[in-house]
Amino acid sequence: MAHSNPFNARSTADHVLAGVDLTGRRFVVTGCNSGIGFETMNSLAANGAQVVGLARSWSAASEACARVGPTCTAVACDLSDLDSVADAAGAIRALNAPLDAVVANAGVAYLPALKTRYGVEMQFLVNHIGHFALVKQLSELVRNGSGRIVLVGGATRVKPSPPEGIMFDNLDGHRFYHPATFYRQSKLAVALYAKELARRLQGRGISVNMVDPGATKGTQLDRHSPQPLLVRAVARLFKKNTQRAAATQALLAASPRVADVSGEFWADCRITEGPALLDDVDLAKHLWEVSERIVDTNTLPDKLRAAA
Repeated sequence: MAHSNPFNARSTADHVLAGVDLTGRRFVVTGCNSGIGFETMNSLAANGAQVVGLARSWSAASEACARVGPTCTAVACDLSDLDSVADAAGAIRALNAPLDAVVANAGVAYLPALKTRYGVEMQFLVNHIGHFALVKQLSELVRNGSGRIVLVGGATRVKPSPPEGIMFDNLDGHRFYHPATFYRQSKLAVALYAKELARRLQGRGISVNMVDPGATKGTQLDRHSPQPLLVRAVARLFKKNTQRAAATQALLAASPRVADVSGEFWADCRITEGPALLDDVDLAKHLWEVSERIVDTNTLPDKLRAAA
């Protein structure tokens, strides 16, 4: 049974993991090179964990892992390139060790111009499809009975996604493109995916939860924000620092207090109400089918990729 949870919006990643011995346990964290991802990796490693840190380039991942210490292993993973994702998954499988948790933290936001790959808009590709592909290839490594998967989203509780939830007829932005609309769509996709993944992994005893870290300073997510610089500067005064923003995903990845919780939407270290469409099972299943088709169609088989 999960223990009581005394943590809140003021808790930090180090606070929620205080006294938790993670020696001998292995975690994967995407977006490890900066912001919330770096703080998550740092807190896990500080408690004895072995952490595989993923970033878009090996140099970025390697620099971040070196800053944390020798228990971190760097792996390159460009979430906009499905073959890079497959290579990263292969490198992790080559470690020949089970995983205690995967923290899908990386993301992009408010890209000002439409960019596509595989016929998919880039925010949807990086924030959802890339992580969908990575988790698909790592899920068999996650420990039965105790493993965890944490999917990091945001912006969907306060500001709604498109009315239909996911614009399956406009995933490439050909009808229209608006940065904030497509960002919120990608984060709703993450939340729906978390719900569906929790249902599918229930039989293996693997916990899956989704996190909204909240507005955070010290990340790169607002570099494309349409807000004026002065407005952004004032807003930063009211944002969390990265240690507090990382607390919820650190809690869900490693704390015994929440060991039996799955399929929930979290913010500020507490279960909270998610987006309105979160309980639409049919929408979640359709998203899964579309996501799987995109990944399977655009990922080279292992033999062909190795020969490339």
